[in-house]
Amino acid sequence: MLSKSQINLLKSLQQKKFRREHGLFIVEGHKSIAEFINSAYLVEAIYYTRSFDSKVLKLSQKINSCEISATELEKVSSLKTPQDALALIKIPQWPVLHHEQLKGKFSLVLDGVQDPGNMGTIIRIADWFGIDHIICSEDTVDAYNPKVVQACMGSLARVKIHYTSLTELLPGIKLPVFGALLNGANIYETDFGKEGLIVMGNEGNGLRPEIKEMVDKGITIPRIGKAESLNVAIATALFCSEITRK
Repeated sequence: MLSKSQINLLKSLQQKKFRREHGLFIVEGHKSIAEFINSAYLVEAIYYTRSFDSKVLKLSQKINSCEISATELEKVSSLKTPQDALALIKIPQWPVLHHEQLKGKFSLVLDGVQDPGNMGTIIRIADWFGIDHIICSEDTVDAYNPKVVQACMGSLARVKIHYTSLTELLPGIKLPVFGALLNGANIYETDFGKEGLIVMGNEGNGLRPEIKEMVDKGITIPRIGKAESLNVAIATALFCSEITRK
């Protein structure tokens, strides 16, 4: 049974300020919880109903766990249709990024991406293509937002998310910087080499002027039809596919 203080804590974590205050976020559903149990993340507690897969609990013998009713789960879940469990997980403090961590590979940089669904999908894309790091501007949507966590379906357990000032970080990372721009070079004719940063912009406004100035090469996905724009998550998938293929 959940105490009143536990209910208040779990419900409060739907808001960014309380996630930051407590250093915790929520993951729902046994499949996603299993991903975090087998990761570098610290799982503080698991609250589960009778329908929860007992095999997952066996993976988490050192983790505090508590069986609760479906009604209690509904009270603290952020989902319209709650799943069978909810885990309380500590927000990691990754080491400060530097050139050595990023050289010899590609990393994603997000400038003002706001939609939680897009963010979650981008994390899944990064995981699919083996990208370890996503570097985010400070106004990019919080990766520990419940909607983001749900959309990335466990991939957050394997991708490191960093929030920082891009204008301060990018000049110190001595790698090629490729930016998604409407007037850039054709993505299918571009030699990306073997390392670099791929910068994707805000859903409505693209890259900010000060970030554009730091881009070494603008890249565009050629438009054949008449659509006004391309979803940022889809564009990210195309970029990741190209750098992997080449």
